[in-house]
This record gives sequence, structure tokens and C-alpha cells, in this order.
Amino acid sequence: MPDGNKIAVLISGGGTTLKNLIQWRNEQRLNAQIELVISNNPVAGGLAHASKADIPHLIVSHKKFGDVAAFSEAIFSAIQAADIDLVVMGGFLRRLTIPPAYENRVINIHPSLIPAFCGKGFYGKKVHQAVVDYGCKLSGCTVHYVDDQYDHGPIIAQETVPVETTDTANTLAMRVFEKECELYPAVINAILAGNVTIKDRCVAISKP
Repeated sequence: MPDGNKIAVLISGGGTTLKNLIQWRNEQRLNAQIELVISNNPVAGGLAHASKADIPHLIVSHKKFGDVAAFSEAIFSAIQAADIDLVVMGGFLRRLTIPPAYENRVINIHPSLIPAFCGKGFYGKKVHQAVVDYGCKLSGCTVHYVDDQYDHGPIIAQETVPVETTDTANTLAMRVFEKECELYPAVINAILAGNVTIKDRCVAISKP
């Protein structure tokens, strides 16, 4: 488990999760230093949030590497160089191979209740549309550790929202994101405070 408070945020798109974490930091509610932002997409809108907040950021395009292993090595070389304690995925849409040194030190938030509506191809509005189309009564978000498979690592925490009969993918997405904005930074704080333990796939969060 991390024993410091330096985090890196990985993004691929608009960076709404990053923007929320910056806001929590500015309000002194995030007990972490956002030391680095990495995007695999050179035109990701989230890079503007990093720039505005004076957070060091760089682009590691997956298109420049022949396979997942080489791409992952480049990502984690930058993370290691920045002495990062916890890696936080915020809408990062590429699969990574997690080095042994970063096992249980990479987390992600997914906009459904894993193991439902997750895995390769399930991201963003596609998730919420699938939930609505299936007629689910509940949805939500999941924070989990990242392993070498999409949305597969041990679940750390989940929050639920009701799915209304009048919901569209857009309206459901907005309500789920409201939960994400509270859950994700709270989990980050808990991990960095040493209040999260894991045994096999069972994760426990103790109260401070």
C-alpha cells in the first residue's frame, strides 16, 4: 500500500474526473498531491485542466508502441520517475500491464456496478445506454483496483443510484457522475491514509 500522498492521473478524454479531483484539492478535501497527469491522447480535453492547475503533464500515445507491454512500460517509467504512490485512472481507455511494483497501487472508477456492464467496449455513455436498454432498476459506480484485464480487479467501493423509467443515457450518466465525484476522492483519501486492506479479492475500508 502507498505510504506517501503523490498521485498520477491517467486520462484519455475530457478529464471530468481530473477536474473534480483538482477541485477537491483546491478545497483541501483531497489528501493527495496531484503530481502528474498522463494522457494517451494528444488532443484530450483534460490536458487543459492540468495546464490551468499547473500540474505537470505529458502525452504517451499508444499509437507509437507496437504492443500493450511496450506502451505500459513507457507509462510506468514516467510514473516511477515522478515517485508516484498511487495511480488514478480517470477515463483512461487503454488497457495496461501492471508491473509487480504497482500491484494494488492503480485504481479506476467505472460507471456501473461491476461485474455488470463492464469490460472491453463498455465505457462512457455506452454503459448507461446498456443499463437503460436492459431495464435495470439500479445502477451506480465502482472503484476497483486495476489488473491486467478490463474492469476486473478487486472492488474497493460502490455507490448506487436508481434507474428511473424516464431515464436516458444522458440523465442516468449525470446522476451516476454525481456519485463518482464523491466516491472516488473519498477512496483515494482512504487508501493514502492506510485505511484500505486487501486479501485475495476482498477489500475492506476501515473508518479513520
